[in-house]
Amino acid sequence: MFILGNIVITLAKLTDVVLTIFFWLVMVRAVISWVNADPFNPIVQFLHRTTEPILEPIRRLLPPMGLDFSPIIVFLLIMVVKGIVVQSLYDLGIQLKY
Repeated sequence: MFILGNIVITLAKLTDVVLTIFFWLVMVRAVISWVNADPFNPIVQFLHRTTEPILEPIRRLLPPMGLDFSPIIVFLLIMVVKGIVVQSLYDLGIQLKY
C-alpha cells in the first residue's frame, strides 16, 4: 500500500503547488488592476485569461459594491481548499504509506 500512499501524497503536493500558483496569479492581477496597465500587454492578457474563469462567477454572486471583492473570496477559498482537501490528502497518504 506504500505505493498508493506515495501517489496520494504526490497528488496532495501537486494540488498545493497549483493552488499556490493560482493564488499568486490572482494576487498579481489584483495589484495590476490598481494601476493603469496596458490591456494589450501579453502578461496582462495572460493574467486575465487564467483568473477570469474563477473570478467572474464569484463577481456575479456578490452584490454590486463599487469595489471588487472577488479576489478576496478566491483567496479565502484557496485557503479553505488547502486546509481541508490538501491536508486530508496528505494525511491519507501518510496513513496508506505506513
